[in-house]
Amino acid sequence: MLANTNAIVLSKIKYRDNDLIVKCYTQRFGLVSYILRHVSNSKKGSSKSAHFQLLSQLQLVTLHKQNRSLQDIKEARTNYLYSSLQTHVIKNSIVFFLAEILTSTLKEEEANQHLFTYLETTLQWLDTNNDYANFHLLFLLKLTKHLGFYPEMAKKQEVYFNLSEGRFEETKTNIYSVSGENIVLLKRLLGTNFDTLHSIKINSKQRQSFLKMMLVYFELHLDEFKKPQSMQIFNQIFNT
Repeated sequence: MLANTNAIVLSKIKYRDNDLIVKCYTQRFGLVSYILRHVSNSKKGSSKSAHFQLLSQLQLVTLHKQNRSLQDIKEARTNYLYSSLQTHVIKNSIVFFLAEILTSTLKEEEANQHLFTYLETTLQWLDTNNDYANFHLLFLLKLTKHLGFYPEMAKKQEVYFNLSEGRFEETKTNIYSVSGENIVLLKRLLGTNFDTLHSIKINSKQRQSFLKMMLVYFELHLDEFKKPQSMQIFNQIFNT
């Protein structure tokens, strides 16, 4: 059937000689893989491929068929034109990093309007704001709410956080119980939103430590989660 949907591009890889396979998170169908045919051997194909930059927000007209692994795109156009996200060096490094995270975490082939709206609005926030040093930390933390393992808030005053259980505790119960600066920052981030994120000031060492903790948290709760390959480059660029 011919179908319209908004979409966010997660990844693209070359397929055969002239085709691309593009993975998108769509508003209507959840995670979908599309094939772009003959994009490497014509000006028209190259123009079509240009729409599919990482985390681009698009409007797609697709020929959607149930139980088909690769869907066809009839038409693609920009739904939201970024002003800085794909040209600013540091923001672009965030794009590559988050695209890897989302590719590893989003697996459902069904619509999730709340999750799609979250991705759409937060990426637009990043595009239009200049105080984004801690954006990726809050983005990952709030993403866990949509993935089903947001920290349990009942005992937020406790001094340990059990990564494997996703809850605060009074005492250290296993190797995944963390404390110290990471817990202080976790509690602060749990009580903020993107518009007040600028009030949280941390140094690069604290930022890297918290990010490392969050990635362990994802690994413990998502069976197929893989740490992003761009992690090292991301840290080097972001903390220079």
